[in-house]
Amino acid sequence: MASAEQKRFGSPDETRTFERGQVDLIEIGGGQVGRLTLQPGWRWSEHVKPIAHTEYCEAPHFQYHVSGTLRILMEDGREFDAVPGDVTALPSGHDAWVVGDEPVVVVDWFGASNYAQ
Repeated sequence: MASAEQKRFGSPDETRTFERGQVDLIEIGGGQVGRLTLQPGWRWSEHVKPIAHTEYCEAPHFQYHVSGTLRILMEDGREFDAVPGDVTALPSGHDAWVVGDEPVVVVDWFGASNYAQ
């Protein structure tokens, strides 16, 4: 029988930092959940692409947007903004960047464990 678990992003199991951002990972319920905090000026293709060594972000994501505006550009040219309260499902093949002066915070249930590796 499974037991109840409770964890906080304030005490993550792992933190990965990269220029203008970080991802905090917690292991819970047999999986990982990540909180990405992205500062104004952050763009995946400028700040994570050199780490990932891929043309676009290849990690699929399933995210809840807590704060800030994240502009997402899909490999097929589709572009949209994700704002607080949105839930996004992003397949492989995208770029993204912070719009404006407010940090972007997202909670990612799928894909965060591969982020910035």
